[in-house]
Amino acid sequence: MAARTLASILLGCLCLSAQSSSVFVMLALDTVTNSGDLKDANGLKNQLQQLKSGNVDGIMVDVWWGVTEPSPKSYKFDGYKQLLGMCKDIGLKMQLVTSFHMCGGNVGDTCDIPLPAFVNNQADIWYKDQKGHEDKEYVSLFADNVTIEGRTPLQMYSDWFQALAEAFSGDLGSVVVEIQVGMGPAGELRYPAYQLSQWSFCGVGAFQSFDKNALTSFKAAAAAAGHKEWDSPPTDAGDYKSRPGDSSFFNSGFQSA
Repeated sequence: MAARTLASILLGCLCLSAQSSSVFVMLALDTVTNSGDLKDANGLKNQLQQLKSGNVDGIMVDVWWGVTEPSPKSYKFDGYKQLLGMCKDIGLKMQLVTSFHMCGGNVGDTCDIPLPAFVNNQADIWYKDQKGHEDKEYVSLFADNVTIEGRTPLQMYSDWFQALAEAFSGDLGSVVVEIQVGMGPAGELRYPAYQLSQWSFCGVGAFQSFDKNALTSFKAAAAAAGHKEWDSPPTDAGDYKSRPGDSSFFNSGFQSA
């Protein structure tokens, strides 16, 4: 009897937990196309109605920087506002994912959405490995304060968020109930150390600290630590596909020199 009572209590707790959980469904990465329009408005509306009939609370959608700022300080949220209107009419909530990275080349990427052209065409703002390979998934954190056409990346992000807030001001907190901020490759706060075009499981990846701005930062930190002779990040850590036992960096430790 005691065991049955305990089981009943646990089942009741699980039911209460389930009742208090909201369910959001992620939409396709290219729901809004590179031109800023809904890919299939009629088909999407039908899918949203089906979600509502299944008691889903809302949807999550990537809001791509490369789609919404086609030219500096010129913003286009039309497709997303049309999507919001659909959700509002149907009774669904929205989670927006602010995607400042490129789509294409990562696991699950089904489309190609580059960064805005006025950013993508710039030099010396990308992560770079020791062999000179640049990764254009996301503007390097080492370039946060580099001026690009009159603004730094941090200022660009700030301007974009202001434009987003203005575009959805009437629905923030009601229809739009959450905003998730992407902060790196694939939206993750990390270095692009294991790009699929270069890497295979279970390689160690590669340091992404050899661009001009990263090297400047490294040398400044070394000088501040009293070691001006340290002039480079590790160069003995193998390659993208190396195993830990293949390189002296992982076998013997590292000393800047």
